[in-house]
Amino acid sequence: MKLQDKLLLLKAENRAILAANFYNFETLSGVLKAAANTDSSIILQLSESSIKYMGLQLASAMARAAINDYGVKAWLHLDHGSSIEMVQKCLDAGFDSVMIDASEKPLEENIKVTRKVVEIAEGYKANVEAELGFVAKLGQHQGGNDFTQPDDAAAFVEATGVNALAVAIGSAHGFYKQEPKLDISLLSSINKRIPTPLVLHGSSGIPDAMLLNAIRNGICKVNLATEIKNAFMAALSERLRKNSEIDLRIVFPDATRHVVELLETKLNLINNTT
Repeated sequence: MKLQDKLLLLKAENRAILAANFYNFETLSGVLKAAANTDSSIILQLSESSIKYMGLQLASAMARAAINDYGVKAWLHLDHGSSIEMVQKCLDAGFDSVMIDASEKPLEENIKVTRKVVEIAEGYKANVEAELGFVAKLGQHQGGNDFTQPDDAAAFVEATGVNALAVAIGSAHGFYKQEPKLDISLLSSINKRIPTPLVLHGSSGIPDAMLLNAIRNGICKVNLATEIKNAFMAALSERLRKNSEIDLRIVFPDATRHVVELLETKLNLINNTT
């Protein structure tokens, strides 16, 4: 099943799928082991910085091999693609889905770039995600004036033909300094206006009840990144603080186990949306 078809099915059922970023073999295996343990489908995400770190062909091949080894239904997705050139490279590398993020550009330019990516991706039968509104990144301020508006969302989707739309409703990338407050009423209004599956970026730290409420009101794809990095590095730092072991094959598995535990908790939560 193509990811775009999966997302439409989830939208019809008021359900969601977890999209988890990975950064190396250990986090990749942790995500997929959790998916296998919970019998879950999952989206594997690579950011441009992770692609630069691992190399596009190596990261893509490693993801495909791991998906096969774990026997999980999974899709490979480019997270926050900054250019048409990067999107093209990922599509050529066999990605199932790409995100073009022109959300910080003027609306007309966002529409133009996104429409071009949709046209290119059609030749690969790939899913295309875009972002409308402003979802704050690390160090940036999130204000209500930056939220996605229903009329703008409807016009954007009609003009671009995008398969999935990331919306700004109060979430932010990275950890929150105070408890986030998602505008569920706004999300519901957007969901009623457009047929396109909606995406929530910045789920790390969002309370479970709030996340489930967002799914009930139209979120079909939940992105998780920061908590994965934190789970791995916190466990690794604690292990190294207590001993002088230098064998990576001994110290890494414990950190990976913490990623598995985190992902199992998240997947069980999302899978049991009612």
